[in-house]
Amino acid sequence: MSESMTLTLAQYAASTSLERIPEEVRERAKQVILDELASAHFGREQPAGTLAAQYVAGLGGPPEARVLGTPLRISAPLAALANGTAGHADEIDGAHVVGGHPGATLVHAAVAMAERQSATGAELLNAVILGYDIGVRLIDACGGLFGVKERHHLNADFLHAVAAAVASSRLMGLAPERYCHAMALATFQASGLVALFQEKRHISKAFCNGQYAMAGVSAALMAATGFEGCDDILGDPHGLLDAWGADNASVVVTRGLGKDFAVTGANFKFVRAGYPIHAPVEAALSLVARHAIDTESISAVKVGMPARALRVVNDRWMRNICLQDMLAVALLRGGLRLNETPFPTVLDEPAFAPLRARITLVVNPLLEAQAPDGRGAVVTIRTRDGRTVSARVDHPRGHSARGGATWDELTAKWREAAPEQDVDSWIASTRKLDDLDHVGQLTSLFSTQP
Repeated sequence: MSESMTLTLAQYAASTSLERIPEEVRERAKQVILDELASAHFGREQPAGTLAAQYVAGLGGPPEARVLGTPLRISAPLAALANGTAGHADEIDGAHVVGGHPGATLVHAAVAMAERQSATGAELLNAVILGYDIGVRLIDACGGLFGVKERHHLNADFLHAVAAAVASSRLMGLAPERYCHAMALATFQASGLVALFQEKRHISKAFCNGQYAMAGVSAALMAATGFEGCDDILGDPHGLLDAWGADNASVVVTRGLGKDFAVTGANFKFVRAGYPIHAPVEAALSLVARHAIDTESISAVKVGMPARALRVVNDRWMRNICLQDMLAVALLRGGLRLNETPFPTVLDEPAFAPLRARITLVVNPLLEAQAPDGRGAVVTIRTRDGRTVSARVDHPRGHSARGGATWDELTAKWREAAPEQDVDSWIASTRKLDDLDHVGQLTSLFSTQP
């Protein structure tokens, strides 16, 4: 196989090892893995998570990996499908500064393959960090989340399927040439028109991440078996970057590999809602607390946002990605609790509909100029007695620009979201992940006994 962009990336991937990765990067990756495993366990009870588990249970296969939150063991590709779907079933999983939900695909692909391969915790850590490096760079090279959406009408997370194939190939110890074929094979199995966001119940939106995880695992297994794709799926004419790449795409794909680790850009959620909703909720609640505003006294709420973020959350069918719905709940109930599903019960509360009607979304010119792809917000509340107060939040709590999350914050998050679970054991085991002889020592904590 002649030298190519895809082979260069594959050779880098095959050479990676945990020993070469800085401690602070490992620590962030451990936090991401904990958060994503917990999200899948939590999401198993949501409609998409329940349906995914039911679906894979009927397909059979060797007991290679766990379906988290159940006693079921199934083939690695199907476990990746079920867990990736559950992981994004209720908007409690992490996001990323470049955009999308990498963890719901990458962590669950890597965990399923790691279980199949009886990999160590260190090998899993290395694979997850590698997956983030590849997936985030591919999205960036294609113009970012919004660039892929606006230019190609595609959910950019589909590119994480290619990264999942790389992470899975690393766990299998494949030769670099096999990585190239796995990356090509993954492109046959992953897509996602942005129209999927028009559904109502957050089922397809969750399923796509599971599908991308399964695609990556399946592609690596197929490549190991001898299936082939084109040698240079990234650089060939009509290849990935030719089809979807933005300006300077080939440089972006390899820039900073081994030095700039994309997992450090992971953002953690402390609200069960689409990510552009977090800053408005934080800003609004800070105003209510600072100025002792009673909900009944609010006459108007104006939320200023960048145009792209506004379009994501403006008056959507899916309530947990609809800012008007979620902000009205937050103001009415003093916050959005992780262990509470407000809909549909809140619809019967007389104050909900009038308050929701007083929330207006507008493009904020300053945020649009300073951070057009950002998730910041300026919230202005006007009260019936004539007061007008405003607050701006550029990066919500848990954002990497605010330091991400501490272990104490993640412990508190999951104690609130899953009070019936042994969260302390989840945390303790994940923190020593690089010392575990078998990934199953961790994943068994997120399963239930038959």
